[in-house]
Amino acid sequence: MRFLTVAEVATVMRVSKMTVYRLVHSGELPAVRVGRSFRVPEDAVNEYLHKSFFQTG
Repeated sequence: MRFLTVAEVATVMRVSKMTVYRLVHSGELPAVRVGRSFRVPEDAVNEYLHKSFFQTG
């Protein structure tokens, strides 16, 4: 399993890092704490994008 940094997730999702932090803290996007930073499983990002794509379109 591959983990992405908050910055990488923001780039993939085309949102700001603040938005990614908001999603992580609200529980919408699962993440693992590594030291002082978060790592988000790549699968979780893909799943979130897939769900939100079908909700809007």
